[in-house]
Amino acid sequence: MKWIFALFALAGVCQAQEFYSSQAARLVIGQNPFTNAYPGTSEVLLGSITGVAYAADTLIVADGNNIGGTPVNHRVLIYRNVSSFIPDRKAVLPLSNPRCPACVGKADVVLGQPDFTSNELRPAAQNTLRNPLGVAYNGRVLAVADTDNNRVLIWRSLPTVNQQPADFVVGQKDFTSVAPGLSETALRGPNGVFLDNNNGLWVADTGNNRVLYFGEITQNGQAARLVLGQSNFTTDQQFRRFPEYISKADSMLAPSSVWVGAGRVIVADLGLSRVLIWNSIPTSNGQPANVVVGQPDFTFPELKTGGKPTNTLLCESNGVDNDGKPTYPARCAATLDMPRAVLSDGRRLFVADSGNDRVLIWNEIPARNGAPADIVLGQLNFELNQSSDSGEPRRVASTDSFKTPTALAYDGLNLYVSDTYNRRVLVYTPGDFNLPVTAVRNAPSPSTFARGSIVFSGTVEKDVELKIKIGNENVKDSEGNVITREYKVTTTVDDSFDTIIDKFVQVINDAQDPYVTAAPNKLFQALLLIAREADVAGNAVTLQTSISPDGSKIVMTTSGAKLTGGQDPALVAPFALVAVLGENLADQTAQVDDLTKPLPYELGGVQFFVDGLPCPIVAVSPERVIAQIPVEVAGSNSGSGVLRVKRNNGEITVSSAVAVRLIEQNPSVYTLDSPTPSPGLAYHFSSQATGTISVDGAANPGDTPTVYIRDRKYTYRVQATDTLATIRDNLIALINAFDPEVEAFAAGPFQRIRLRARIEGPAGNG
Repeated sequence: MKWIFALFALAGVCQAQEFYSSQAARLVIGQNPFTNAYPGTSEVLLGSITGVAYAADTLIVADGNNIGGTPVNHRVLIYRNVSSFIPDRKAVLPLSNPRCPACVGKADVVLGQPDFTSNELRPAAQNTLRNPLGVAYNGRVLAVADTDNNRVLIWRSLPTVNQQPADFVVGQKDFTSVAPGLSETALRGPNGVFLDNNNGLWVADTGNNRVLYFGEITQNGQAARLVLGQSNFTTDQQFRRFPEYISKADSMLAPSSVWVGAGRVIVADLGLSRVLIWNSIPTSNGQPANVVVGQPDFTFPELKTGGKPTNTLLCESNGVDNDGKPTYPARCAATLDMPRAVLSDGRRLFVADSGNDRVLIWNEIPARNGAPADIVLGQLNFELNQSSDSGEPRRVASTDSFKTPTALAYDGLNLYVSDTYNRRVLVYTPGDFNLPVTAVRNAPSPSTFARGSIVFSGTVEKDVELKIKIGNENVKDSEGNVITREYKVTTTVDDSFDTIIDKFVQVINDAQDPYVTAAPNKLFQALLLIAREADVAGNAVTLQTSISPDGSKIVMTTSGAKLTGGQDPALVAPFALVAVLGENLADQTAQVDDLTKPLPYELGGVQFFVDGLPCPIVAVSPERVIAQIPVEVAGSNSGSGVLRVKRNNGEITVSSAVAVRLIEQNPSVYTLDSPTPSPGLAYHFSSQATGTISVDGAANPGDTPTVYIRDRKYTYRVQATDTLATIRDNLIALINAFDPEVEAFAAGPFQRIRLRARIEGPAGNG
């Protein structure tokens, strides 16, 4: 078998397991499949969730939100024995779910509701919740931010039955009070909670623009010991400051999350679009933070009219405007927009950058203001936000995107991301090596090239100046005009259309035009222009022609103002053969020799999975794996692809997950491994000569339909009970019983007889 695929994506083997920018989630909790986003209330389906927490093989999910997602289920779900449904990253997922083995999780206990199907809003009590947003669990104590009841509920041990009542309430004097307040014992819409190793409770008291520390909770209405963001427990320095809020090292605006550990306190300062870091545990009220992330310094964002945008100070310029002044991307690795959650493993910093629909990872907790992130999840790069349903319909609820991530949890290996509007928890797992976003491509056509043409017609005359201008609609001058390159040919008395085409081919290719290569098609008196850049990017190449003098009899007709035909080979369909491209993907080279038998699910030590479903394998090598997309993924726009490799030394390595972009149909054709345009490879089903006979008309008793093959005659007498189908079948039986040169069989459509020579090759013709 000849492999005719080109390599367009690279992957590298990494010694340690790390997250990679733009990788996909490996697993999903709350939806089946990943892309479903179904609004439900059960032990499997989630509503528009917010908080997540993990400890002691237990996952906690707060099924409520304050950003308009539906449904709000007013409950908290507890998943025990998480390792039973989130296996080791190198393990093969059990095929218990026929559509999506990677869609996991069934809650064991629900708090705030009597059962898993209820989501009624009930008055405040010891066992009810009203839009809980934050959860914390340290393996011993459970804390829930019961946001709309202006309180935090505490369970001294993990609840074991549905609607189990809480042991203590914080922020209220008892379990039926709900009034907000501003004091050491009151709360106003708390969003986030955290429990330290000493069971000490930290609360992001969002509505009061502060973070409180209570210590271990031992009674109802317990008073806080420490406040950050305010100078004392009864002051709110942001009160009535709109729109000129205070931005300092000791202020906050609607903090939504707090994390404590490794001698640090980290706060998501939602309203000021920043993260605050204290390099030691604060000991005094209003103690200022040491480091700010997402802003250049503590006095930003500048909220007054005329303030300089943060991105101009934190991002590198991406060009100049019409006045020659530098321009900047709306976002980059150093900016934040309404971050809602922070998390650390003691070394790295994770931030749910909700307004930018992404999660940012710093490989080291930042030590300086405005430090850029190292890794982005949920977007293709640091400058993009492609989470618009209308603008990016193929990325809606995809396996590598979020729609407002609001909370984070970490189990030492897997990162759990609360994807509120998509009603799911995405589970990100690091890999031994990375599969880039373009790794999975249509195998027959791993790249496509846009093309255009110029057809020459009329009458050739001498001294006619022919011009072609080629540009790119994305490359413009300061006035917004496309920058073009001009190519000119002046005709001579000896010219023909063939020589004119040859001259343009030479001048364009000799100049090494940055956008196209030229080729002749003299049969149609045409100049072909093929984009240098593969796929949809080639469709941006512009094309113009002009002729001087105006009265010339030569005509140049373009195929259009731009090249067309560039497609996205990363869009693949169920049943399609795909090429997984990279480096060091296998230690062996192997291929299936007998394609008449079922394809194996493992070849040369390599397995490929989409949504946990094993894919049939055709061939493997260190640079590419040829596999078939499972039919079960039909109906989804995205799947999660993972490569699992058994190395020659016995070690098993797995890739980071990659988003497999799915489409209902995507026909393609194999081509010769030659420069574009290259001929397609089309083969007959059989090398034996064939013919077709159509049995039409009415079936009348006594008729004698006859088939002649050379001088051999096959006649059948029609019976009263016959139909066209039975007449066809009887003629087929006669031919197969007696004819030495052909065999007959029924064709699929209509009542047709298909004849096929018994010998192969041209000897069967005629």
